Amino acid sequence: MFTRVLVANRGEIAVRVIRTLRALGITSVAVHTASDAYARHVREADTALQIPKYLDMGAMVAAAEASGAQAVHPGYGFLAENAEFARRCAEAGLVFVGPPPAAIDAMGDKIRAKATVSAAGVPVVPGGAEPGDSLLSWTDFPALIKPSAGGGGKGMVLVRSAAELPDALESARRTARSAFGDATLLIERYVENPRHIEIQVLADTHGNVVHLGERECSLQRRHQKIIEEAPSPFVDAAMRERMGAAAVEAARAVGYVSAGTVEFIVDGTTGEYHFMEMNTRLQVEHPVTELVTDLDLVELQLRVAAGEPLPFTQDEVRLRGHAVEARVYAEDPSRGFLPTGGRVLRLAEPGGVRGGSGLGDSGVRIGSGLVEGGIRVDSGLVEGGVVGSEFDPMLAKVIAWAPTREAAFRRLDQALAETVVLGVITNVPFLRALAAHPEVRAGELDTGLVERVLPALVPAAGPPDEVLAAAALVFHTVPQGSDPWEVADGWRVGERAWTTWRLESRDGVHTIQVRGLPEKSSEIRIGCATQETGEAVPARLLIDSAKLTVTLAGRTQHYTHARHDDTLWLGWDGQSWALTRHRIGDPGDRPGTAHAGDGVVRSPMPGTVLVVKAQPGDQVSAGQPLLIVEAMKMEHTVTAPCDGRVTELPVQAGQPVDMDAVLAVVTAGES
Repeated sequence: MFTRVLVANRGEIAVRVIRTLRALGITSVAVHTASDAYARHVREADTALQIPKYLDMGAMVAAAEASGAQAVHPGYGFLAENAEFARRCAEAGLVFVGPPPAAIDAMGDKIRAKATVSAAGVPVVPGGAEPGDSLLSWTDFPALIKPSAGGGGKGMVLVRSAAELPDALESARRTARSAFGDATLLIERYVENPRHIEIQVLADTHGNVVHLGERECSLQRRHQKIIEEAPSPFVDAAMRERMGAAAVEAARAVGYVSAGTVEFIVDGTTGEYHFMEMNTRLQVEHPVTELVTDLDLVELQLRVAAGEPLPFTQDEVRLRGHAVEARVYAEDPSRGFLPTGGRVLRLAEPGGVRGGSGLGDSGVRIGSGLVEGGIRVDSGLVEGGVVGSEFDPMLAKVIAWAPTREAAFRRLDQALAETVVLGVITNVPFLRALAAHPEVRAGELDTGLVERVLPALVPAAGPPDEVLAAAALVFHTVPQGSDPWEVADGWRVGERAWTTWRLESRDGVHTIQVRGLPEKSSEIRIGCATQETGEAVPARLLIDSAKLTVTLAGRTQHYTHARHDDTLWLGWDGQSWALTRHRIGDPGDRPGTAHAGDGVVRSPMPGTVLVVKAQPGDQVSAGQPLLIVEAMKMEHTVTAPCDGRVTELPVQAGQPVDMDAVLAVVTAGES
């Protein structure tokens, strides 16, 4: 076995690999860019080296050599499926913890992969591929166009008729050329009511190949997985055996070694399955397989890379209980899932194995469901850390295990409710709504389900009244001096006066009035237009470093909280809200005050200004593109909110911007 391994990745997967290395007594070496110098994976590794970029193969190999590492674990993403990187590691005398370069090459090209596994007897979706086939002559609709070199759903186009085909091919070709540098396309018959089911395989250098059952990955948005589970509620033992055997043959067909995943598209009506692709790496959703098999896939990858045979046979693989995983992203569902960002002001993750190695502190396998109530969290988050626009927005994964599927989903919901990330908007409330949806709970899944029910899953915009009240009480509570005239209790001759607070959230400005002392006895009115209107309710606030306790009209609620300057973050039940004190006469340059009427144009996400399409003094029309902002390979066109003249344009191409940063001001009516 190795004594020192470099982890060629970052974030939660780097933390995950480091934990297994520590459990095995192997020295871990982390790498990081300048912006990641204080990231969690750097803190948890035994040693760390700075490199220019995570995609810099030369720097990665040089770091491994300088650190004395014998092997490199690529995690997933970045260089994990790069055959050239695997070759460079071998040339430098480093063991690449993954498949051989030839297997990566064979499965990296969708057209070649389909031909290879089809020759091995694995069923594939009927289709055609360039350059041999003329895709314009395709007649079996609906059909799905895919870039041959693509992945993650990018560039895929659904076509329902021959009339749509020419334009769809042209669009897909542009995307393929831009995203992957290869315009080659393939076309496949589109499976109606499709389920996405994948098989985990393991292979060693001694000719042994096994599968570890399936994962249900049908809950997707824009072809990206959101919630995964094992086993699938659709697959019975006989179907598992057939699909598992097909996956094993697919792996054998390319001489596969290490952990890999064979993905199938399954007809949700007939159960007919076809090979889609093979991911030649560890998958994001690998924890659900670990929890139902009691196996540590990272440990097995390392042992196989060290030349050891698999320690079990196919007949010895057992699936026990049910596991479900939810991916926590830095994104805002109420804004079309645009990426978010910021500094993590407060973090609380549910109990369980953190970035687990498969073993809890007590030595009990997490698959037993006995470690911290069957909850595991794989996370790259740390309090004080900054979530920016440089990298993928996935922050963490919350995984639950239980003896039954129903119990596993209940545990997942509770774990998500206990998840607190203040300072960064996340998709946690959306995940809870999706996991609780009746069709999801019934196991009636397909890859289009999320898009169909999306309006019911996105949380309502704006903080509830009780959150506004809690925030106003906090702002109303200030350190008091010894002078009784300095006490902000609103005391006047006759009766106490009301203090008006205006708090900005992302959907606008809210008015709340408070009188009295919140820590003793006070009253509060919400949404009142004047000091003479609105119903007053008794209120009280107790505050400490851990939580706020707010009592309104006899009902008590507890919140986590964090404060940054004039912005207060509150968290409860997996949700979070940011409320900023709005001072009378403030210019319109605070987050939450940008509406079409004020002409202030803000960045919808943290990112970089890619293109500036206007200049100060330009006359523009409502809806006219002004700038393009890019974040995490996603482009967003920012438009003029009204007819008028561009009076301010404080940014330029290439400039990084925060979410809600002012990009331009359009003054209506000026010419």
